[in-house]
Amino acid sequence: MGIIIAMIAPAVGYFLVLRRQSIIGDTLSHVALAGAAFGMITSTYPIYTAILFTIIAAFGIEGLRRKYENYAELSLSIVLSAGVGLASILLSLGNTQGILSYLFGSLSLVNMDEIITVIGLGIVILLTIFILYKKLFYMTFDEESAYLAGVPVRAVNLFFSVLVAVTVAISMRIVGALLISSLMVLPVAASLIIANSFRSGLIYSILFGVISVVIGLIASYYLDLASGGAIVLTALVLLITTIVIHSKKN
Repeated sequence: MGIIIAMIAPAVGYFLVLRRQSIIGDTLSHVALAGAAFGMITSTYPIYTAILFTIIAAFGIEGLRRKYENYAELSLSIVLSAGVGLASILLSLGNTQGILSYLFGSLSLVNMDEIITVIGLGIVILLTIFILYKKLFYMTFDEESAYLAGVPVRAVNLFFSVLVAVTVAISMRIVGALLISSLMVLPVAASLIIANSFRSGLIYSILFGVISVVIGLIASYYLDLASGGAIVLTALVLLITTIVIHSKKN
């Protein structure tokens, strides 16, 4: 389960970073928290409600981006504000004592249903990225040229937004809603320092993500730490190490 998340988060984050949309992960994570809280209040599986909330938010972001074409970042601020406000209200309404495990991640509370859900959806996300790789590659650098070349830009953007939403929602249990955006960005930041091509950057991003999750989960198990915090700090150490080593070579 951890390995799947370690692969999909940086893979999705790689395209977001190159498109200068890395804050989308942070925006959707707050909406996912609201979804998890809603699930607890309604006695529904929180991951499912988090997925529903984040997908709705992803469509909302795309719709607002078209409304504010010259102020694209405004759509993220609007949805982020809505997510934070809704989460705060839902958390005050009912029994949400277990919300901390969704905030910062908790390996010990993961059950078999969650493992099956994450593995299944994670494989779908990876396969989808592989299938859409060329279209995403083209759109990452020039959406207008991609559109003129026949790429269904709007449809791909919407579908990719759904992938981001699902990635954020299913990663909450291991990494935590407040930290998942870090796992989507830090391994990518490290890969961009040493990569010499688009494809190698994606591979390095996934590699750094896997290393971060494996070491982070081992540390959280033996040191009794929050899994999300251990994973993110490991990713940060890898980034700093990569920067230092690269600086010395140059």
